[in-house]
Amino acid sequence: MRTYDDPCGIARALDHVGERWALLIVRELLLGPKRFTDLRTGLPVASQNVLSQRLRELEDSGVVRRRKLPPPAAAWVYELTERGRELESVVLALARWGSRMPMRSANSLSVDALAVALRSTYEGEAARGFAARVELRLGNDRFLAEVAPAGFTLTRSGAAADAVLETDADTLRGLVFGGRSLDSEGVRVEGDRELVRRFLTLFPRPAMSS
Repeated sequence: MRTYDDPCGIARALDHVGERWALLIVRELLLGPKRFTDLRTGLPVASQNVLSQRLRELEDSGVVRRRKLPPPAAAWVYELTERGRELESVVLALARWGSRMPMRSANSLSVDALAVALRSTYEGEAARGFAARVELRLGNDRFLAEVAPAGFTLTRSGAAADAVLETDADTLRGLVFGGRSLDSEGVRVEGDRELVRRFLTLFPRPAMSS
């Protein structure tokens, strides 16, 4: 393992998660375990060999572990360890910091990257006096987005909700950050439409740094 050979805590942390793709793997696992093929879908630019190597390194560092799901799934998945989950606040803080930088990529956000974007841009002041449970159906992914006095939570779940918003990740990104209309093609709402419309206003696009 390469090292900065620096006793600073920042350097010691980067010895374990500072290699390219490492923190993006953490991002992809924040909302639950994934198979290797799912990680490849979320990180399509990373080569299979590099992704495999990075996962091995994260396992060696105690950030990620590999386990087999019980039947009937019986698939091998990667998931964050308790130590790995401690990186959640770090990843969200980096997302907030980086979202103020100029956009240089025209690629789509992965579903989990979009989930992180929602969590990192949520504006509690805009939600004052508002509460809602919205199920987000993005292809095969189901998320429960809950706005409550305690804050905003997003979990991978299909639990009961006040309304359902069904679309794809690119369209949801446009609805939240691009001013796209709920009446756009490829958008389906079940339940309280006005509640969904209000929900989409709670994630203001960050101002760019000068």
